[in-house]
Amino acid sequence: MTDEERIKKAFAKKDWPEIKVTDSWATFKIMSEFVEGFEKMSKIGPCVSVFGSARISSDNKYYALAEEVAQKLVKAGFGVITGGGPGIMEAANKGAFEAKGKSVGLSIDLPFEQFNNKYIDSDKMINFDYFFARKVMFVKYSQGFIAMPGGYGTLDELFEALTLIQTQKVARFPVVLVGTEYWSGLIDWMKNVMCEREKNITLKDLEMFKLVDTADAAVNYILDYYAEMSIKPNF
Repeated sequence: MTDEERIKKAFAKKDWPEIKVTDSWATFKIMSEFVEGFEKMSKIGPCVSVFGSARISSDNKYYALAEEVAQKLVKAGFGVITGGGPGIMEAANKGAFEAKGKSVGLSIDLPFEQFNNKYIDSDKMINFDYFFARKVMFVKYSQGFIAMPGGYGTLDELFEALTLIQTQKVARFPVVLVGTEYWSGLIDWMKNVMCEREKNITLKDLEMFKLVDTADAAVNYILDYYAEMSIKPNF
C-alpha cells in the first residue's frame, strides 16, 4: 500500500464533524472577553505580570519568593497580575493583597486548576474561555513580566512575550526570569544551540530578558529598566 493509499484509508475511518454555523457565533463570545478585559484592565493602572506553576505548594521556596516579589512590586507602586489560580499565582496575589496593593486575576478554567485563589481583589477578577484573549490582557496591561519556575503555560507566556518584543509587535518591556537553578539549563540551550550552533536567534535576542535570584533584583531590574531606557510604561 502506498503512502497516499494509507492516508486515504486512515481518513476514511474518521467521522470528521462539519463546521457548524454555530461556530461563527463564538465571535461574539470572543468579543465579549476582549470588551470586559479592556474595560476592567484600563482602569487598574501600572502592573507587573507574575507567571509560574500552579502546582507549586505553599511550602516551596519559590512560593515564598513569589510572595516577596509581589510585596516589593506593590511597594514600588505596581499592581500584580497573575493567572488567578493556585501555586505561584496564589503566592503573587497573596503578596500583593497583604501589601494592600492591586491584586488582579486573569482566570481560565483548566483541568488541574479547579479554583481561583482567594487573594484576588473582587473587582479585578476576569474569567476567560480563550487563552489568546487572556494573553492579550497580560501583554497590553503589564509594565513587565516576571517568570517564576513553571511548566508549559509559563513557557507559553514567556515566549509569547519574547516573540512579540523580537518582532516589534509591542514596545519592548522588561522580562525577568527568577531562579538560576531552574532556568539556567534552558538559557544555556538557547545560547549554545539556538544562537551559536543553529543561528536561529542572535545574541541580541538573548538580551531581551534578565536572569535573577532575588526579589530585590527582579523589582530593581524593572525600575532601572524604565529609568535607564527612558521609556515610559504603557499607562
